[in-house]
Formats: sequence, C-alpha cells, structure tokens
Amino acid sequence: MRKLFLTVLIVGLFFLISSPVAAEKIAGVSATMAYKDMSSEERSLFIKKLAIKNVLARNNSLLEGQVDDFIDTCIEYKLDCYLLPSITGVESYFAKFIYPNSNNPFGWGGGTIMFNDWKTSIKTVGEGLRKNYFDRGVDTVDEIGPVYAVSTTWAPKVNYFLAQFRQEEEKIQLLLGKNQVE
Repeated sequence: MRKLFLTVLIVGLFFLISSPVAAEKIAGVSATMAYKDMSSEERSLFIKKLAIKNVLARNNSLLEGQVDDFIDTCIEYKLDCYLLPSITGVESYFAKFIYPNSNNPFGWGGGTIMFNDWKTSIKTVGEGLRKNYFDRGVDTVDEIGPVYAVSTTWAPKVNYFLAQFRQEEEKIQLLLGKNQVE
C-alpha cells in the first residue's frame, strides 16, 4: 500500500510541476512515466524541477509557473539550472520587486528593459549569460559578479541562493532515495 501511495505521489508531483508536453521533453516518453523508469539524466532534471518549484513556492514567487522555462533555458544554453532563478532571488527577490510590467526579474539592463513575458526574459538572460560571459571565459559566479552588477555583494548573494536550490535538491534526493518505488 505504501509503495502504491509513493508511486501516486511521485506521478502526481510530476503532473503538478509540468505540462504533458514539457514532461515529455523531460521524461522522454510520457508524463506518466514512473520515476524509477527514468534515466539518470531524466531523474536529475525531474529533481531539479522539483527543487526550483519548491524554492520559488516557499518564497511566494511569481515565477513559480516558469519552472519549465528555467529548465529549458539551462539545457539550451548549458547553464547551471539554478543560476537563473538564483539571480532573480538577488535582483528582485524572485520577481517581487521589479519595474512594473517589465517581466524583468533579473535586473537585466539595470532592470529597465521591458520583456513581453517571463519566458522571454528567462531565455534572453540565459542567452546573454552564455554569449557575453561563459563563451568569453567568465564562467563562475564570482567572475560574473563584477561585470553583471556594481555591487560587491552580488556574487555572495547569488551563491547563497544557489546553495538554497542545491539543499532543496539534496532533500528531494534523500526523500526519493528512502522511498524507492519498485
């Protein structure tokens, strides 16, 4: 009975955090694929999605519905999946404090650049980080900080939020590890 409950819980969480189309991208086959049947890469993305969703939800973020956009962008531009959400934590406390209707939780362009929607801002900043930083050899938060922001505390703050996402990931891994579905 417990195993059935855990299976239903995991599949339910999967449906909760992703649309069927996005789930197909991650699970590879369908949104109903059980966690135990996922490849290690699929499991890793599944856990990262849960971690991002949980941290954003815990912070009452307007970006909670953008988890797929964060994941898709980190995959497309080969970024740490927690980097973009962590930057929003520093720049706008997860989109709580932005220029009205800017959809710019990153402080991109001093925070005054207007985006049509969250997805566009996430993709634009992800692409900008890849092309303007990582592709030029500026590839750690400590190296990005002085270029991205004037503040000397930017990098430590981003690292703080990165740690929050990673801690959440560890909690989820422990939970799923203890409750292996067979």
